[in-house]
Amino acid sequence: MNMHELTFLKQAFYQTFSCEPQVNAYAPGRVNLIGDHTDYNDGWVLPAAVNFGTHVLANPRDDRQIRVVAKDYDDETVCFDLASISFNEQTPWSNYVAGVLNELMIAGIEINGADLWVCGNVPQGAGLSSSASFEIAIVKAFSLLFNFDISGEMAAKIGQRAENRFVGCNCGIMDQFISALGRQGQTMLLDCRELTYQYATVPSDMAILIVNSNVKRELVDSEYNIRRQQCEQVAKFFNKQALREVSLAELEQAQADLEPTLFRRARHVVSENARTLQAFAALNNHDIHSLSQLMADSHASLRNDFEVTTPELDLLVDILSDVLGQSGGARMTGGGFGGCVVALVPRSLVDTATTAVKTQYPEKTGITPDIYLCTAETGAFTV
Repeated sequence: MNMHELTFLKQAFYQTFSCEPQVNAYAPGRVNLIGDHTDYNDGWVLPAAVNFGTHVLANPRDDRQIRVVAKDYDDETVCFDLASISFNEQTPWSNYVAGVLNELMIAGIEINGADLWVCGNVPQGAGLSSSASFEIAIVKAFSLLFNFDISGEMAAKIGQRAENRFVGCNCGIMDQFISALGRQGQTMLLDCRELTYQYATVPSDMAILIVNSNVKRELVDSEYNIRRQQCEQVAKFFNKQALREVSLAELEQAQADLEPTLFRRARHVVSENARTLQAFAALNNHDIHSLSQLMADSHASLRNDFEVTTPELDLLVDILSDVLGQSGGARMTGGGFGGCVVALVPRSLVDTATTAVKTQYPEKTGITPDIYLCTAETGAFTV
C-alpha cells in the first residue's frame, strides 16, 4: 500500500470516529489456478492470494459493544453487543463480522468491544473470494487489537467456521487458508484433508488474468449441491470417505456398475486431483507447456464430465487459448454455471489477450466482460 492510500484510510477512520486508528489490518482475496470441485472431496487445490483485498481499521473500546462502519455500503453502520450476538437479516455483510467474533469467543479467545471501519477492493462476483478476505482481515485486526497469538491455520479455521455455522454458506477452507497464508509471487498446493501445504513460484514473466463472463445462471446453489451429492454417492459405492481415496484405475474398472452421470462426475474429481498435483510440479519445473495442457484438460473435464461451464465460459477459454497457444493456460475457475475464467499469461501477451477478449467476447455474446490483472501476494498471517 502506498502512502496516499494509507493516508486516505486513516482520514476516513478519523472522520467517522474522531480519533486515529490503532490498527490497520489487511487480508487478500484469492484465485484458484487449478483444482475445482476437489476441495469438498478432500482433494488438492492450487490457489494464490491476489492484489485485491479488505482493510479493517480499528480501535478498542472499554465496553462490549462492536460498532462497524462499511465504506462499501455507503458507510452503513451496525452495532451489536458481544454478549448477545445474533444473525442480522437486514445487513447481511455484518454477519461476517459477528460470525468471526463469535467463533473467536467459542475458541476461548478473550476479546472486547471495538470500533471498526472496513473497506475492500475485491470485485464482487469475480470469484476472488471477498468473503474470506473479510473474515481473515477481521481475525487479523482483533489479534492486533487484543494482542493474542493465532496461527494462520487457526485464523483460516475461524473464518471457515464463521461462514459455515453463522453465515450459513457450506464453503471449504481453501479461500480462508490462502488469504491467511499466501506468499508473494507464489501459489499454494493445499491438501484439503490434511491441511498441509507447499508453495511453488509463479514465473516472474507470467501474469494472472481473471476474466468475469458476467453471466450467472439461476439454480447455481442447487446444482452445486447436486454435484456434491453425486460425488458422495460414488465415494460410498467404493466404501471410501471421499473421492480423494479412489484411483482412476479403480474408477474405470467399476464403470459398468456406475450410472453414467455418476461415473463422469467422479472422473472429473479423480482426474482433477491428479492434474492439480501435476500442475504444482510443472510450476516448480517452470514447465509452462505442461501447465498449459493441464489447464486445458481441466476446463474440458469441467465442461464434459462435471457439466458446470457455460457457452460464455467456453468461448472465453477459446479466445484466450487462441492467443496463448502453449505459452500459457486458460480455464474456468470456481463453482461454475457462470462466473470467471483464469489465465496464466506471458506478460508480453497481456495486452494482446486483453484486446482479444474485449473485442471478440462482446461481438459474440453482447456482454461486456470485466478483466482483472492480478499478482500473487502475501497473506495476512504470513511471517
